[in-house]
Amino acid sequence: MTDPTPTRGDPRIASQEPAPGPAAARRETGAAPDEVAPRAVLDSAHVGDIQGALGTIRVHELGQRRGLRARLLALLAIMGPGLIVMVGDNDAGGVSTYAQAGQDYGVSLLWVLVLLIPVLIVNQEMVIRLGAVTGVGHAKLINERFGRFWGWFSVGDLFLLNFLTIVTEFIGVSLALGYFGISKYLAVPIAVALLVAITVSGSFRQWERFMYVFIAANFLVIPLAILAHPSVGSVVSHTLSPGIRGGATSQAVLLIIAIVGTTVAPWQLFFQQSNIIDKRITPRWINYERADTVIGAFVVVIGAAALIAVTAFGLAPAGPGHFVDAGATAHALAHRLGSAAGAMFAVVLLNASLIGAAAVTLATSYAFGDVFGLRHSLHRSFREAGQFYASFTALVALAGSIVLIPGAPLGLITTAVQALAGVLLPSATVFLLLLCNDREVLGPWVNRPWVNAVATVIVSVLLVLSIVLVITTLFPGVAVGQLAIVLFAALALVLGGSGVWLLLHRGAVPPRPAWTEEERRSWTMPPLALLDRPVWSVGRRVAMFSLSGYLVIAVLLLVVKAIQLAGG
Repeated sequence: MTDPTPTRGDPRIASQEPAPGPAAARRETGAAPDEVAPRAVLDSAHVGDIQGALGTIRVHELGQRRGLRARLLALLAIMGPGLIVMVGDNDAGGVSTYAQAGQDYGVSLLWVLVLLIPVLIVNQEMVIRLGAVTGVGHAKLINERFGRFWGWFSVGDLFLLNFLTIVTEFIGVSLALGYFGISKYLAVPIAVALLVAITVSGSFRQWERFMYVFIAANFLVIPLAILAHPSVGSVVSHTLSPGIRGGATSQAVLLIIAIVGTTVAPWQLFFQQSNIIDKRITPRWINYERADTVIGAFVVVIGAAALIAVTAFGLAPAGPGHFVDAGATAHALAHRLGSAAGAMFAVVLLNASLIGAAAVTLATSYAFGDVFGLRHSLHRSFREAGQFYASFTALVALAGSIVLIPGAPLGLITTAVQALAGVLLPSATVFLLLLCNDREVLGPWVNRPWVNAVATVIVSVLLVLSIVLVITTLFPGVAVGQLAIVLFAALALVLGGSGVWLLLHRGAVPPRPAWTEEERRSWTMPPLALLDRPVWSVGRRVAMFSLSGYLVIAVLLLVVKAIQLAGG
């Protein structure tokens, strides 16, 4: 059963007056508060009270809470999407990557995590505005604003990458419970059943409360790190001063790229935007959701740093090549630090795998609902949104079954996920940047110039890392350090030249319209059918098709490489 995009007279929208018209006219006529104005929601369940795990905000509240206690209660009610998307990023692949960084290079790579904090916050803050202001998921916006070709190009990549990522989460489940002697043929089906039971309850609040249980379990890394007796001075020193134990070797550079790829992932963009919409967060509550995301960014980095410290001090830097997998790390910690340490690491791995599988699969199901116009809300029962929940169930069941196949190339799948994530992330961020500069979509909430400058640098760096990862995956003998230096030097020249050109032509940029704070807080995107599709310049078309051509070629080459590896 489908929920077509609401139109002006749609009775499902909680409105008492007609839609204010296209975005350009809406600025002049004045918009009603977002709690009563028509929104481009694709599912009527996305309109109503905010029902969070830790509180409720009624739909008629205007977001002007006074006093510390009132604001804290509002934050607790709204918190969730930002915290979940960040903690979910410390998934099975993340635990393995951080454990490898600590075991092979000590704490010398902690500075990488610090640099990723602004990347996480800037990327996800743009997603916050898109979700709260538009009421439409990321996949649907790309499809409607840029056309079906780009919509399917973006979502097709997402489905492939997300599915392989979910497989790695169940690999983590099998390794974690295997530490306790539980067969994967029992562990994986139980994990699949648990994830389905949590998700299909028909209650957003109940689902979010289960996610908070996983978030709380994530903090088990703190006592685990204490058991490793870390040197605080060494941790602080390597957090503040970049350096690599043993020098910038090819293995070290690739591991840094892996840390970036596992910490900043494309599925995060799709998940948080749709989860914000499903939670019914509107522009009046954006600042609270920003706080939620900032808190989540620091939580995920602290957790990642603790995991690096555990293996750095618990196993001592053994040098590149000594890391096997997360299961072997649990046994090694038990041997060096005692059975309690090994058990805690296994529980951390299990928890990371479950929350990662829950978030990545839900991001995929949200996108599935966006693309095919299906009801897709955790507020709905299975009977009301059967196809949405069926897609979730099918994904986790199929991914889990692959892990159970005897002789399945699980190590190859894990490597492929990191490579694909590195390849696809720049394009996902480019679409995000384009949407956040679309005035028809975001009105007064479009990016400020400094955000565009920072985001452009982020996209450029991610693209260079993507190119390095693809080249080194296909040609392992390449000198990674020299390649990275050459590419980043070229990037610095391009960005510097672009900056000079913009300074010389800054007068040609049209001034931003003046908006009052109340107008900003009450502005929401009209139904998509009322918006004119943006017209791309020739230069932008050339750039986008060049990027898509690179992605197609890179993915095909990675597939060929994977087939070669699978065939020995």
